[in-house]
Amino acid sequence: MAKYAVNEQAVEYARGLIDARQYVLESDWGAVQPKADDQNAYLANHGWDDYAAWHLGLTDGATDETKARYAFVLGDFRRIHRTALIACVYRASEWRHKKVELAAHDLLQHLDTKAGISDN
Repeated sequence: MAKYAVNEQAVEYARGLIDARQYVLESDWGAVQPKADDQNAYLANHGWDDYAAWHLGLTDGATDETKARYAFVLGDFRRIHRTALIACVYRASEWRHKKVELAAHDLLQHLDTKAGISDN
């Protein structure tokens, strides 16, 4: 099983986007998450550093500037998606990547606070 480190650059970038209200609260993540063509187009126009900023996990042992290096995408390359954060929490939890799970959970809580989502 792959191991992941938390991408602190992505955490800071995501917090900035959330603070700037660049997020989507409701989406079908399975339908809107970036596909291979979306990823390739983004890389062609922005480069690896920007691409990395959208991924919460860094795959241990994978070479920088390869798609294999970056995991747990946080949004659609324009905005953070709440459902992407939920998917990150779930997937990291399922495979026992505790640090990534907690980082995604913290970002989800930050988004919910900024968006005014309460315990109805």
